Amino acid sequence: ARLREADPKIPKTMVLKERPTPRETHVHKRGDFLNLGVKVEPATPAALHPLGAARPTRLDFARWLADPANPLTPRVVANRYWQYLFGRGLVETEDDFGLQGSRPTHPELLDWLACEFTSPGDFSTKRFLRLIVTSSVYRQSSRRRPELEERDPRNEWLGRQNRLRVDAEIIRDVSLAASGLLTRELGGPSVMPPQPEGVYAFTQDPKPWKAEVGANRYRRGLYTFFWRSLPYPMLTTFDAPNANVSCTRRIRSNTPLQALPLANDIVFVECAEALARRALGAADQLFRIALARQPSPDERDRLLKLVEQQRQAFTREPELARQVVRGEPPAGVAPAELAAWTAVARVLINLDEFITRE
Repeated sequence: ARLREADPKIPKTMVLKERPTPRETHVHKRGDFLNLGVKVEPATPAALHPLGAARPTRLDFARWLADPANPLTPRVVANRYWQYLFGRGLVETEDDFGLQGSRPTHPELLDWLACEFTSPGDFSTKRFLRLIVTSSVYRQSSRRRPELEERDPRNEWLGRQNRLRVDAEIIRDVSLAASGLLTRELGGPSVMPPQPEGVYAFTQDPKPWKAEVGANRYRRGLYTFFWRSLPYPMLTTFDAPNANVSCTRRIRSNTPLQALPLANDIVFVECAEALARRALGAADQLFRIALARQPSPDERDRLLKLVEQQRQAFTREPELARQVVRGEPPAGVAPAELAAWTAVARVLINLDEFITRE
């Protein structure tokens, strides 16, 4: 309250007001606003249901879009959520439901989903997503089915789940969650997590970037501050979209550059060290935390061999072990031991399986 009282009193100016008599609007011939063509009125395409207002305004149009009787809006929304959860929409051209777009692979399912989205009248995204993720089709294994390889190579019949690399922000989130560092607080201003030094040396105007400390350092990727001229580098490496334009579908690339932040970025190095502390000395637990499954005997053997190899290397170079370990190791644990398990945790964070929704 004291801060609000100290705010400067800025005068307010009305910028929009409804006119008592609407301004006439004409078609501009060849785009020339001085060459007026036929007079036009606010309306929607005749093929769709009418606006239902004598003098329709933008507010009427917004209500028309969200009207449960509008068959298009809920179908587009339902298709977008399906695309997010399965990697491809029931209508593959998610930004074009017109004549030039793709036909739905499952038209009855799309109609049913649209009705479910609007049926209680609340347009609840949480309820709708819960409906899909608890369905049997979503909970299928993503393992390939040999009997469908030739009959349905693109999995349009939904005979299995699709294997997807998670979005850029979630890659950081799963690393923080596995390490136990994730700050689960919701809402609030954007934050500046650590990033490589000298990033803004290549921009026209160097930007201030003071890395957070404490809980804000480990907030979800959703809250990362974005500079328009140079977004957070790790997010762009993993295909986060340009914030200047709308993005209806993210493109997932697979490049060698993506291995570098997972191995060397300070965020993921800190996550690996914290993950090692969580499961110090327990290879199976470390594996379960990172990949949500038990290791196979071969995987366990390879992990333990790597631990021993790293333990010997860090024992020979104690100063290097000290550089890897943040703060003091747990009581009774040598820095070389924690550094060895940190190296193993870095390997698990670098696995394709770690950043992939199976």
